[in-house]
Amino acid sequence: MFAMEASPSAAVPLAHLEMPPWKTVVGHVAAAVTAILFIVTGVYKAVDPYHFAQMLEQLLFPAQFSMPFTLVLAVGELLAATLVLVPRFRRWGSILASVLLFSFMVYMGARYSELAGKDCSCFPILKRAVGPGFFIGDGAMLAVAILAGVWAKPFVGPKRSAAVILGAAAMFVAASYGVAYGQHNGVQAPDSVIVEGQARDLQHGRFFIFFYDPECSHCNAAAKHMGTLKWKSDMTLIAVPVRQQRWASAFLKDNEFKALTSLENEKLKQAFPFGDPPYGVVIDRGRQTGSVPRYEEGNEPDATLRTLGAIE
Repeated sequence: MFAMEASPSAAVPLAHLEMPPWKTVVGHVAAAVTAILFIVTGVYKAVDPYHFAQMLEQLLFPAQFSMPFTLVLAVGELLAATLVLVPRFRRWGSILASVLLFSFMVYMGARYSELAGKDCSCFPILKRAVGPGFFIGDGAMLAVAILAGVWAKPFVGPKRSAAVILGAAAMFVAASYGVAYGQHNGVQAPDSVIVEGQARDLQHGRFFIFFYDPECSHCNAAAKHMGTLKWKSDMTLIAVPVRQQRWASAFLKDNEFKALTSLENEKLKQAFPFGDPPYGVVIDRGRQTGSVPRYEEGNEPDATLRTLGAIE
């Protein structure tokens, strides 16, 4: 009798623990928005890691770690996106997404005076620069990510499924990197391009193709440095301005970079796609043997060029 009478009264406090419907709806919407954002950014980094790694270097991230960090970040973002979509993992996904966003904001804030105005877009279409708008935008995304998990139910159950999701994200990023690596290595070069007003056969001999923007300070510094390197005697250097082609001659002269000029940017970029300059490729008998995406103080691009047999 006592047990039967206690049951209805015990149900009363449990009813009060039920979450209001509006909180559930808000949590679902915030989770969906967070998942979309992180799926887009994670897939972007996975399928075009060279572009994002180059952007990291322009944001003063150590060049030797830019590619590994890009791949790890892609896995983390895809993991966060997937976890936040699954109700029982939502709180974990919210925490991971919030940590990633907050860390990015802290890094930008710590180096704001050096990075102000630089491109910091994690999205393939939307362009953003470091400035007040960056912190407002990322602050809003951080608020949404936190909101996705604040009313989520605590995780209960085996953790094996989360490990499977992590493994799937890592496999996708690894496969995507393999495709990107293949696109940057072994690509067939055009039969010929116009160099200094004459057709130059790219199917015989070895070439270093350097893409640059004459008004890019990073490109100027890269060209000036490469002008001091001791190139292999069988290497032909070809510099390709991606814009402001009328300044090509002045660019090479000012930076003392002894290279020939080709204005066939579209033709060459179609064969060797990349993001923003500076960027280079090494061609041996008509095929790309490697890409040279990093131009930073220290051991790059020297280490890569030496590995590819382009310099002494």
